[in-house]
Amino acid sequence: MFRLALLMIIPATALMLGGGTVAQEKAKAQAKKPQPKREATPAEDLAVPAGFHIELLHTSDAATEGSWINMCKDGKGRLIVGGQRSQPVLRFTITDGKVSKEEKLDLPISETMGLLYAYDSLYVVGAGPGAPYGLFRCKDTKGTDQYDEVKLLKNLNSGGEHGAHAVLLGPDKKIWVICGNHTGLPAGLSAESPHQHFAEDHVLPRQWDGNGHAAGILAPGGYVVRTDPDGKEWELLLAGFRNAYDMAFNADGELFTFDSDMEWDWGMPWYRPTRINHCTSASESGWRSGTGKWPEYYADSLPATDNIGVGSPTGVTNGIGAKFPAKYQKAIFALDWTYGRIFAVHLTPHGSSYIGTHEVFVAPKGLVGNGPKKPLNVTDAVIGDDGSLYFTTGGRNTQSGLYRVTYTGSESTAPADLHDAAGATDRKLRHEIEAFHGKKDPKAVATAWPHLGSEDRFLRYAARVAIEFQAVAEWKSKLLTETNPTAAINAALAIARVGDFAAQVEMFTALEKFPLSSLTDEQKLEKLRVLEVSFSRHGQPTGTFVNKVAAEVDGQFPSANEFVNREAVQILIYLQSPKVLAKALTLMANAKTQEDRFHYLFHLRTLPVGFWTLDQRKEYLGYWTKDAGKMAHPPQVLKWFEEAGRGYSDGASFANFKRNFLKEYVLGLSPAEKKELDPIINAIDKAANVVIEAKVRPFVKKWAMDDLVSLLPKASSGRNFEKGKQAFVDAQCAKCHRFGDFGGSVGPDLTAIASRFDKQAILESILEPSKVLSEQYQNEQFNTFSGQSVIGRVVDESADKVAVQPDPLDQKRVEIKKADIETRKASKLSPMPANLADVLTTDDILDLIAFLESGGRKQHPAFKK
Repeated sequence: MFRLALLMIIPATALMLGGGTVAQEKAKAQAKKPQPKREATPAEDLAVPAGFHIELLHTSDAATEGSWINMCKDGKGRLIVGGQRSQPVLRFTITDGKVSKEEKLDLPISETMGLLYAYDSLYVVGAGPGAPYGLFRCKDTKGTDQYDEVKLLKNLNSGGEHGAHAVLLGPDKKIWVICGNHTGLPAGLSAESPHQHFAEDHVLPRQWDGNGHAAGILAPGGYVVRTDPDGKEWELLLAGFRNAYDMAFNADGELFTFDSDMEWDWGMPWYRPTRINHCTSASESGWRSGTGKWPEYYADSLPATDNIGVGSPTGVTNGIGAKFPAKYQKAIFALDWTYGRIFAVHLTPHGSSYIGTHEVFVAPKGLVGNGPKKPLNVTDAVIGDDGSLYFTTGGRNTQSGLYRVTYTGSESTAPADLHDAAGATDRKLRHEIEAFHGKKDPKAVATAWPHLGSEDRFLRYAARVAIEFQAVAEWKSKLLTETNPTAAINAALAIARVGDFAAQVEMFTALEKFPLSSLTDEQKLEKLRVLEVSFSRHGQPTGTFVNKVAAEVDGQFPSANEFVNREAVQILIYLQSPKVLAKALTLMANAKTQEDRFHYLFHLRTLPVGFWTLDQRKEYLGYWTKDAGKMAHPPQVLKWFEEAGRGYSDGASFANFKRNFLKEYVLGLSPAEKKELDPIINAIDKAANVVIEAKVRPFVKKWAMDDLVSLLPKASSGRNFEKGKQAFVDAQCAKCHRFGDFGGSVGPDLTAIASRFDKQAILESILEPSKVLSEQYQNEQFNTFSGQSVIGRVVDESADKVAVQPDPLDQKRVEIKKADIETRKASKLSPMPANLADVLTTDDILDLIAFLESGGRKQHPAFKK
């Protein structure tokens, strides 16, 4: 304020000090060289399978055309492309494989996450008149080839990167919309919606994400809804996704999506990779916030069709209409934004569902190895009227391009029969059973019950859901007389989900006929899951059942099957079995992977005082640091990283997860135990808080983009790896950002930054960090009725309060009662301070950019002399 007051009384002529008059400064600004035009990655830097050809058709002008995130094809075969935030919706006419015309559509809608042309209308999911985010129907009522009528069909309660996404025309001629896990359910859903009865269903307490992402968000998670063309009737079809962005039907009308992982979970036992999901009626894919994600073997969820690995899913389309060889006409194409890959997913019928395999269809040529990796931040794809695959790049203000993939090889591209005869009978049966979802029907139980024991997991899932919608009294007695163990267990699961407390007693009686010792591993996992759901929804059974269940589970613990152990230990901790601790500590001692060990570390934290000896407390705490950084990971996990062209590293929340587990464990110690164990706990704390020392450097210059952007080509050769790494440390980057195997965890992992950002975008993110903010790292601002203002990341949230961490490098929290909050909004300022690079020289900055582009590889061409 004092400085501002001085400026107000200084005569205008005095502003000549240090740089000339205002007019001179203005002239200088006007004389600045324009920044070089940014270009999309050239097609010659991209790889496609043999026989295919790729072209870059158009590079976006960021200032006038934006950064593209979504695309569809209209009734005339033109490509409609939309961008983020307030960027325009464009329409490209393609003639002979080239852009012959570009138009800007006059639409009052921004943040176009979903585009669909159907019913002579353009359906748009985005922000527009009447709703912060919703589904809009746009019509050309005047014959001007512009959309003059814009009508809101449904407010979708959320927006942004985890909000409502793609919109699709289904084979039933209805409009389907897929939404991310930050999207609340829309109002007015049909009472006959197929997906109901969902809950969190954890038998032990979970913790929210260590960095606060998605804190407080509960089931159903990401979901799919369906409506009529006018948006009057809405149904909730399926759910349990994290942030699936797009979806596509195959030729047989089966729906598939590409769901995201939570990359901050890397190294923890609940990590689930990006995956292709078969989206059947009422299917549950098991996303739950924080530590609560369901493993895919849970009987009340369905498994992935194909586990892809690490990445950031965006667009999904099918190959129908492509002038490609037959296997690509049948493929589902799935796009990974982070590592710049388009996968061709090939589906093989398996019962009433499918098993998928994938190949990389488009990627930068330097994806694997030490060559340069050009960014290919793919966002969406469609098959054009000419049979080519068109795709876009962009997102988060990165450079956009429009590309075309054609087939020039010798194989036939004639339209193939894309229907699968294999599995058709099973799929038809599943659809007949799914017709009962959401409805009471006297035929449902008789039709569905025989399939509760099916070896086909999708069939027995569909059968259970159909039965759950019928009155329990109509079918409960069938459970008591059922002799097939799989059928009885799945019927018991239905009781656990929709029955009352009294029905639980009968359920436990029925399950006694099928002891764990007589079951296969798959049946054991299903029975253990029934117990978890029952305990979660109805509490412990009364009478002798508790002791019977505890004795039965204890008799199978430990098992040769690690997943059986993971579920058994949770049930035994919940029932407070006196034997569980010693057995679990032995499993921790013999754990083969970091993920196995942390499963027990996490859940044993809830076992109360009285179950522990002091020696057991010390043994447990010893595992926090024992073999730290040296434990193996499952081979499949390491393969996912290798396929993405990067090395393994623990996720951004890993360190904070450990801190939060330990904090909760320490709260459960007795005063005497706390006193005795304090030295060990303090040593663990010290080891967890690794301090990366930066050299103190003098101020060099207040850098701006204009100072450096023309020098960026010099970052491609003759750079110094060690100096780049030191600049990463000295500019404070390492305090917050993980890079390879070192660095902090409160900001994005930068190891693969070159897969999605070019040099100019990397420089811009360093010098202007608030220009583009990712929701995952965005702070929130809270203003209370008492005048308090708090800005920081939400790290915990309950029904009555939120916990905010103002400083990303300090674990201190500020708790605010929700009743005291007057306003709550996203902060426009990045948690990353500006001007961190002002202590670096020109060469330091160029070395830093080369270091970031290298992915931590000293053999990168930028470091060759």
